[in-house]
Amino acid sequence: MMTNQQLHLHEEVMLLALKDEEGTIASGTSYQYALAGAVLAELLLSERIAVEERKKKKYAALKDSTPLGDPVIDECLEKVVNAKKKQQLQTWVSRFSGLKDLKNRVARRLVERGILRADEDKVLLLFTRKLYPEVNPEPERKMIERLREAIFTEAEDIDPRTVVLVSLANSTGLLKVIFNKKDLKAQKKRIEQVVNGDVSGKATKEAIEAMQAAIFVACIMPAVIVTTTAGH
Repeated sequence: MMTNQQLHLHEEVMLLALKDEEGTIASGTSYQYALAGAVLAELLLSERIAVEERKKKKYAALKDSTPLGDPVIDECLEKVVNAKKKQQLQTWVSRFSGLKDLKNRVARRLVERGILRADEDKVLLLFTRKLYPEVNPEPERKMIERLREAIFTEAEDIDPRTVVLVSLANSTGLLKVIFNKKDLKAQKKRIEQVVNGDVSGKATKEAIEAMQAAIFVACIMPAVIVTTTAGH
C-alpha cells in the first residue's frame, strides 16, 4: 500500500518524462500511454478493478468504486463505474490517455507537492507553452535509485510498485531517457525477469501482464492506423 509520502505511479512517470531543467517532455517516449498505464496499474493494485479474461481477451471488472483521493485516478475510476458494459484493458488505456489536460493536471499536482515549478514561455512568439522545471530533485533521485537497484543488481523480492514502474518505463521508452542505452541492452535479460514478474508476487505479475498488453495495443494501434491510412 502507498504511504502519504509516496507518489502515485502516474506522478512518478511524469517526473521521468520531464527534463529536469527545461521542464519539457523528453522526446521519443510514449509518455501519455505510460501515464494511462500507470493509472490502470493503480486501479489494479488497489483492487478497484480486476482482470477478467474472456476468449483470450482481458477486460476490466469493477470490484470497488471507493475513490482513492487522487483527482486523475478517481476520474478514471468513475469512467469504469459509469461504463454501460465491460471494456478491454487497452480500451481503458486509450481512454485514460485522452483525458482532458492530463499532462498539466499531473504536473500541477507535483507543483503542489513542491517538486516542480510552473513556468511558461512563448513558442515562435505566438503560442504559450507550459513548462515544469524540477525544484526538488530528491523524490526523482530516490525513484531512479529504486529502478537502478531493480535493473542493475540481482535484488529479489522487489517492491510491486517498482516492478510496475520498470515495466511502464521499459514499454514506453522512458528507461532510455534516464539510463545509458548500452547499459540497458546489457541488462535486457534482467529487465525481462523483472517485468515478467519473476521477482514479484502473483498479483503484481497479473497487473503487469494486463498493463503491458493494454499499453502495447494502445500504442501500436494508432501507428498502424496512420500507416494504413497513409498507404492509401
